[in-house]
Amino acid sequence: MKLSALHPYVYLATRYPFAKGQSSSKRICYMSSVYLLSEGYGVLETGGTQVQVSPGSLVYLPPGQSHEWLADPAEPMVHLCCYFDWGHVDREGHFDWACPICYEPEQLPEWLGPQLPYPLPLQLQAGSVRVWAERFQKFYTSGQFVNEQTFIRNLSIQRNFQEFIDFFLQQMLRDPPFPDRRISALLERLEQDLLHEVPRPLECYYRELKLSRGHFFELFRKSAGCSPVQYMNRFRLNRAKEDLLHTSLSITEIAGKYHFSSVHYFSRLFHRETGQTPREFRSG
Repeated sequence: MKLSALHPYVYLATRYPFAKGQSSSKRICYMSSVYLLSEGYGVLETGGTQVQVSPGSLVYLPPGQSHEWLADPAEPMVHLCCYFDWGHVDREGHFDWACPICYEPEQLPEWLGPQLPYPLPLQLQAGSVRVWAERFQKFYTSGQFVNEQTFIRNLSIQRNFQEFIDFFLQQMLRDPPFPDRRISALLERLEQDLLHEVPRPLECYYRELKLSRGHFFELFRKSAGCSPVQYMNRFRLNRAKEDLLHTSLSITEIAGKYHFSSVHYFSRLFHRETGQTPREFRSG
């Protein structure tokens, strides 16, 4: 699954306390799952190994991975857990609820959820259990399929889950393939500036971030895949394309609207990026 196709979607999120010595039995989830031990102790058996878990343990299991949880006989663990797909999978025609778990590998059919295209560690130690617990609690959901009565509630759940998964990936990925958080915030600011006013000199942005010019350009290219100037030009040209196709504004007016220094510069840049002049693009 391509990273650009990811749209994480949670189906079940809850707090699950184990009884003393309780076993989950060996099982396989159709979707990805994340578990935070908020209290207590236990053992996770998976991949032929046993992993000791304790308060603050954060565990990720990909879809289709056989595993078994065994609670401590004296201080049983409590899971804050969620079950989700990296891209929504419609299983409603096959299952009565949205988070099926099977206990026989041969039961796994074609609706196994997608894998994240980057490896994640099985376990790490969460920083503050309270902070993670608060994030989990914001998207607790029962595993029912969405209907007319739960649609608005589901919007809120998914929004909070998106924030959680962003935080989760930033913690789990050692060398994240995602933009540096500073550059992500900068891109939002930059796009707003491009839409609402004359773009500011790049120096203003990297000084605000307290970065050197060279470090700023290095981070930007690594995060956005192009230089700041290329990003700004492509953003403005994409907006200009919409106006060329769907408005009666003249080419000169469009060049001025998106703060190109001249219509000649706009046309030259447009041709370099698209292989067509603005007039050719508009005519079809």
